[in-house]
Order: sequence, then C-alpha cells, then structure tokens
Amino acid sequence: MPLLEPKPGALRPRPGAPAPDRVPDRTAAGTPRTLREELTALLGAEKVLWRVSDLVRYATDASPYRFVPQVVVVAEDVDDVSAVLSYARGRRREVVFRAAGTSLNGQAQGEDILVDVRRHWRGVEVLDAGRRARIRPGTTVFRANAALARHGRVLGPDPASAVACTLGGVVANNSSGMTAGTRRNAYRTLSSLTLVLPTGTVVDTADPLADEELARAEPELCRGLMEIKRDIEADPALVARIRAKYEIKNTTGYRLDAYLDGSTPVEILRGLAVGSEGTLVFIAEVVLDTLPLDRELSSALLFFPSLPAAAAAVPLFNAAGALAVELMDGNTLRAAAGVAGVPSDWAGLSRDTAALLVEFRAPDAAVRAEYERRAAAVLPSLELVAPVPSVTNAFTRDPAVIAGYWKARKAFVTAVGGARPPGTTLITEDFAVPPSRLAEACGALLALQAEHGFDAAVAGHAAHGNLHFLLAFDAARPEDVDRYAAFMEAFCRLTVERFDGSLKAEHSTGRNMAPFLELEWGPRATGLMWRTKRLIDPEGVLAPRILLDRDPRAHLRGLKTIPQVEAVADPCIECGFCEPACPSGDLTTTPRQRIVLRREMTRQPPGSPVLDGLLDAYGHDAVDTCAGDSLCGPACPVGIDTGALMRDFRHRLHGPREERAAALAAVRFRTVEAAVRLAVAAADRVGHRLPATVTRVARRVVRPDLVPQWPPGMPGAAPRRLPPTRRVGAAGVYYPACVNRIFGGPGDRSGPSLPEAVVALAERAGRPVWIPRDVRGTCCATIWHSKGYEAGNRLMADRIVEAAWGWTAGGRLPLVVDASSCALGLSREVVPHLSEDNRALHAELRIVDSVVWAAEELLPHLEVRRTVGSAVLHPTCSMRHLGDEEQLRAVAGACADEVVVPDDAGCCAFAGDRGMLHPELTASATRREAAEVAARPFDAYLSANRMCEVGMERATGHAYASVLLELERATRP
Repeated sequence: MPLLEPKPGALRPRPGAPAPDRVPDRTAAGTPRTLREELTALLGAEKVLWRVSDLVRYATDASPYRFVPQVVVVAEDVDDVSAVLSYARGRRREVVFRAAGTSLNGQAQGEDILVDVRRHWRGVEVLDAGRRARIRPGTTVFRANAALARHGRVLGPDPASAVACTLGGVVANNSSGMTAGTRRNAYRTLSSLTLVLPTGTVVDTADPLADEELARAEPELCRGLMEIKRDIEADPALVARIRAKYEIKNTTGYRLDAYLDGSTPVEILRGLAVGSEGTLVFIAEVVLDTLPLDRELSSALLFFPSLPAAAAAVPLFNAAGALAVELMDGNTLRAAAGVAGVPSDWAGLSRDTAALLVEFRAPDAAVRAEYERRAAAVLPSLELVAPVPSVTNAFTRDPAVIAGYWKARKAFVTAVGGARPPGTTLITEDFAVPPSRLAEACGALLALQAEHGFDAAVAGHAAHGNLHFLLAFDAARPEDVDRYAAFMEAFCRLTVERFDGSLKAEHSTGRNMAPFLELEWGPRATGLMWRTKRLIDPEGVLAPRILLDRDPRAHLRGLKTIPQVEAVADPCIECGFCEPACPSGDLTTTPRQRIVLRREMTRQPPGSPVLDGLLDAYGHDAVDTCAGDSLCGPACPVGIDTGALMRDFRHRLHGPREERAAALAAVRFRTVEAAVRLAVAAADRVGHRLPATVTRVARRVVRPDLVPQWPPGMPGAAPRRLPPTRRVGAAGVYYPACVNRIFGGPGDRSGPSLPEAVVALAERAGRPVWIPRDVRGTCCATIWHSKGYEAGNRLMADRIVEAAWGWTAGGRLPLVVDASSCALGLSREVVPHLSEDNRALHAELRIVDSVVWAAEELLPHLEVRRTVGSAVLHPTCSMRHLGDEEQLRAVAGACADEVVVPDDAGCCAFAGDRGMLHPELTASATRREAAEVAARPFDAYLSANRMCEVGMERATGHAYASVLLELERATRP
C-alpha cells in the first residue's frame, strides 16, 4: 500500500433520498456483456466506452432530458459509422449521434447505442478564397469562423452557442441564430453534404455521378423520394401551405420544401438532411457557402418600459436595414447582471423592463454612416426609458461596448438558467410568429405564463419574429410536471391556432415538440413526414422518438431531476459551453461531465453499486486528470470554476500525514528548492534513465498522483546564481519564479538564462530591475494551491506577500514576475488564503507579468536589431485569465516578421507537474495545436511559462522558449 493513500470515502456525497430518475442498479456493471464484446470485436476496445461512469457522463445534454445509453462508441471515421449502422440493423438496435451535446431538446441522447462524432471529427478546409468551407461535423462554429475570418468571410448560421456547438448539429437542427433568419441559415447556405444512410451507403451530394450511383445502390429509396415529390406537387393547397410555413423561421418536423426545391433524389436528400436531427442520415461532412464578414458595426442597447413596447419598435429597425434586432425582457437583463462585463446595475431593473439590441453591419464606413442616419430617424419615435445609470440608449461603434451587449444577449439561456432556484430543471422553448404580430405574441405569452404560475424569462431574434423563453420547475414533483404539461398544451395551441406560428423556430423539433407536430402541420403533411422516415430508415435504426413520436405525453418522459451538489456547481445547466476549453475532454471527462457524474452520485442511495462504480472512476477521470487551469470558469456564462472544485476534491482526498508533509515542504522550501535544482542538474549529467527509474519506484512507494514521472528531454538546471542587480535606481522589483530558478532554458539555445535576459533587457531600456537576495525559498504558492494543500498554501501565500511588501517598499515599485502562472497566482489566487492583515498588504501591491512589463515599459525604449522570419506563439492559460495575450503578441511581433497563434491553441495541461504525473493528459490536450504547428516550419517557437514550453516541446518536437529570450536576442547590441 502506498505511504500516502487517499482518504477513503472522501468524495462520497451526503446521504439523501434516492431520486426517482436515478440510474438503476442493473447498470452498475456498465454495458451488457454481449453488446460490449460484439462492438469491441467490430471496432476495437479503444472505441467502446462501457463503464457505468462513461454511460452516465454521456447521458445528458443542454436539454431538460436525461436518457442513459447502453454503450458509447467513439467513431473515428465513416467506416466506423457504417459498421455501427450495419450492426444495429442486424441486431435491431437503435443509434443516436452526438457531437457537442448543446442541443436543447434531447436530440443528443439515446437509450441504446450512442455514437460520439465530436472527438475525431474536427477540421476546416477553406475553399475558393473563403467563399466556401468544407467542415467536419465535430468542428465548432467558432473554430470554423476563425479560419474564415482571415479571408473576410463568415458562416451564415450564428447560434448563441457558437463557441461550443458543432457544424454537424447546426446542420442537423437547421440552427440559425441572431442574424441568419430564413435566408442565411444552414438550409439556404448549404452547398453540399457527405451523408451516410442507415444502410451504410455513403453519398457525396457534390459528386456529379451521385444520383447515378445512388440509383444503383438504393433504387427503392430513389423511387420513393420521387413519388413523394410528385404527390406533394399534385396538391396545390399543400404546396402553398409548405411555402407559407417557411416564410417565417420553422424547424418543426422534416423540411418538406426539400421535395419542392430538389429535382433529383440526391438533391431532395440534401435538403431533407437539414433539420432532420440525425433521424434520417449521418452528416459526415458539410460544404457551406459563406458570407462577407462586414466589419463596420454600429449597435445600440435600447431600453423600453415593457416587452410589448420593445416588440412594437422591431419593424422600424427592420425597415431601416438592421441585421440584428434582439429582444430581452427584464428577467433576462437582471440575470445577465451576473455575467462578467455586463453592468451590475442591471440587477436593479424591474421585471417589466425590456431591451432591444439593434445592430447594423456594413462593408465600409460610408454604408455604416447611412445606416446610422436611418437609425437616428427612428429613435425620436420610440418610448425609451433609462431606469439605471449605465443605460445610454445610444448607438456606438466601440467594439468593447458592442461585445458586452452581445455577451449579455448570448448568455440568455445560461445566465437565466444559472440563476434559477436550486434543484429545478430548466426548459427552453423557441417559437416564431409573423414579425408583424410579435408585440401581440409577447403580450399573450406573458399572460399565459402568469395563468400557469410561471415567471419566465423571454428573449429572442425579434427581427424574425422568433422568441425564446425559459421555465424552471422541479421534475421530481409530480404536481410541477403536471403544471408544465398544462402550460405546454396551452402554449402550443396558442402558437398554432392564434398566430399560425412555428412551434420550433430554430432549435428543431426534439423530444419536447414531437407530440405536437401534427397540431402544427396537420395530418396530411405529418403523414408525409412519417412516410419519409419509413422510406429512408425502414428499420427505425436512427434516433427514434426524437422527431416523430405518437405518444402524446412523450415530452414528459425522461425529464431530469437536478439534485443539489457542491454550491459552486449547483447553477450548472449542463449547457456544455465549458467543454471546448477543457484540456481533458478527449481523454477522460469535461467540466460538465464532472458535474453530471457528481449529480448522479447524489441521486443514488447509500450502498448503491452505481454509486460505488462512479466513485471508483471519479478519482482518476475527474479529479486527477483535471489540469486545474480553470479556463472552464471564463467559458461558463455563470462563471462555474470546475477546476476550483476539483482542487477542493484533491484537498478532501488528502490524509493528515500528506497535509503535514506538504506544509513541511512549504516551511523548508529553500532546502526543497536547492535539492530539486541539484537533482535536475544531476539528471542532466547522468541522462534520463536513472531519474526515470527512481521516480518510477517512488511513485509506487508514495502514490502515483504525487510523484511525477521523469520523462526524457527535461531541461537542465538553471544557473546556480542569479544575475547581480542593484536596488538603488531600480524601476521595478524582479521576482524570478521558482521554476526559473530550478530549470534552465531549452538545451539547444545558447545565450543567457531567462533571469539574465530580463535583467539585460531592463538595463538596455533604461528601466533597471532589482532581484532581492532572499527570493530563494519563496514561491507564489501555486504548487500547494493546485494540489489542494491548504496549510502549505496559506503558509506560502502569507510568506510571499509579506516578502513582496518589503521588497517593493510597500507597493511603491511593481513586482515583475517572469512566469505567467506565478503572476496569476500572486495577483489573484493567493488572495483567499491570506490572513486579514496580509490581504490588506496585497491590495497595495502592483504585480506585473514580465511580458506585460516588457511590452509596456521596455519595448518603447528598445532598438530591434534583428528579427526572425516567423514565430509560432503558445499563449498560456494564465495569460488568458489575466488578459495579457495582446502584450504577448506585441513582444513576439517585435521579434518576428510573422507571428502565428494556432487556431487550436489551448491549454497544454502540463500545469506545473501535472503533465509529468499524467503525460497522457498533455498529449491529448495538445494534439490539435501540435498538428497545426507541424503543418509548416517556423523560425521560433515561443511562449511565456517554462513548464508550458516543456509541454509544447514534448507535443511538437520543437524547442519552445520564453518570448523574452527572443526579445533579448533581437535587441542585443
């Protein structure tokens, strides 16, 4: 047994009443044996996820539903998909495809075989100078637009979840967003698709021979599609009805206009695939026509006394040419006040207040000026109010202000959902009415909500008559479910019978609208949709009950309870916005999944075998392989820092002996630092094999998650002495981080050490720095903080702040820190752990990252004498938290003619020593960024933190160095 074994039972939740929707005991063993063995034989063990923890973490999306799959398949390519479909047909099983899991109506959940098409399905190829883009289905909208922006182009669909949702889901749901309307959505901008039919047949709709090949492979399908087309066209009233339904936004049911717009079976299939929610085909690749990226913006956030008053102004801005007119009610605005960057005084708005976010986008300044003239003519006629000081009711061109407006609007679901009462389930509804009747619809919706006892939040794409609203209720209470059911019945009848609207405008039918499909479309059109499903998927393999369901209460099945867990995680609505930022997402779990697993533990009764299985996996899959970078916090619209939660869990796992050892290391850190530096120097002399053997033995004796592995290629020791400096005349106090006092720079780079380079740069710029003689034995406390050692963290935090106070003469001089993670640690992370007196001292300190110091204080006074042709830059997580990326780019830009930040740059997950404890974590986290770096040669590989540089070197095979070392070389006389 290891010397420092984790505390048993430390993560077991408090006992509570078992939840009605808890995972049953029979699932504790995971996937049924036969199913698991057959799929493993078919695909390979690495593609089959079968443990109960795997099934639970995939059993949720951003919707109010929860269905547990029997197995999860991680498909790598079209061959895998075809093999799974063939297997499912032969075994009469069901298949659901899942990419980002941001769907709001349960489309990404299945009860049998769930296929992950996110992990291995990313990639963007820009075509025709940006006029088209070939995109794989696991690619986020944000990532695709990043590639297109360099060509001045953008995708038409712009959902609020663009940072997380993927193109496969966007097309499969015909998502549109703030500006897409009915003309810029996926259906209208789709060029071609590569599809996999339930039979396994692959169709590239761009292939000139596609119809000929499809007729040979699927003759009955081709005949059936053309027969339905003829039947529709023979009914003029039906044709007129179909055309009328798509004059406003509509994603309810299948796109019947595909039969009118397509003239061949392949063209019809292409149209039917859009909005089919994975129930007809698998979308393996899309080619989308793009649109010009108009960069000249003018925007306003205009406040009104009521929702109907705001809605009444929408037609005026539509007529003026606004591209976006977004509506937000008082509940939405108040909830958004908790979002970073949104005015805090919005919290004081009344629930009756409403606002319109109006935006004009133009290709040049002259067109923008004309739009602004039209907008100015509209404003005097509006009933505007200014209920709080931050409200201006004026148009602005300021990009930062405009970004803040959009941040508030895009946080609608997540911010409002995060502010809901604890333990309640969130329902997101989405409907459309003719834009001319929007004000009337707002009033009717508010009255209906009040009648059923809901105080919902309302927002929407007002320009297109498209409203969203959120309801919260307790799915564990039958009376709450009945209240929701009554509301839904009344709402659907109101939308259809009074407004002839769309029950789903852009979120697609999903589980919660499937029972009401016939109410909207009528029996004739609905019958054609069932006929389409039977024709393309006769065995019913693909996603049954997601779009078509004859059960009138299907929308009430599978509603998930939301048990209360740790307070920091309770606001989570499982939206998935955090997942693209998570470095462990392709290896173990994401922040959302960590919370989902925790909630399932809480649903289980004491002694449950499911609970035991989840706890057995959670230590490694959730706690140990969390990089702790906390990038999930900024990504989460309600600011949930799952990294902080995992650090708390690490603390809970520590036994008393382990905490005492960590505290002792803090007390004697000067000795520890010297010993580690000596060991690094020795390892550099004898080679990596001996230290690798020693650490391997130590990991077995102590505990694998405490003792790092010693990998090949680690840097050698830093120079034993720091460079001499003088306190007199110093412009700043330079604090070389302990990592730079222990480890040297890249082995293949001659020249000064990082401390020597910083001192030299400061001297050249006439802004000399002073290194205190007693820096050794101090640390920013991140070592203890990241591992959850509370006593050691407090001790070192107090020590460094007291020392910094003295070094900087009570904060009169800035403290310049040469590692971005340490700059973050000293400026922010130490604060909660300081004594009250030291917190007051800390408030007086000016802590500056050395790269920021170089960009703002040194660079203006330096002469660049030589540059390299190109440099690739790895921004660190800490710099992103601190907002220092622009300064990093500025310093790199002084050293290189071309600076490239990979589109897939993210956390390297080295995280101090976490990349040595779990090297597979860094390998997984850096895979996509490393592939971009490998696509072309660079003259320099730069970053701003030694351990991140080591991680990127391991990932790419190229030696990364501090950007300050490159700046020193560029300015050296």
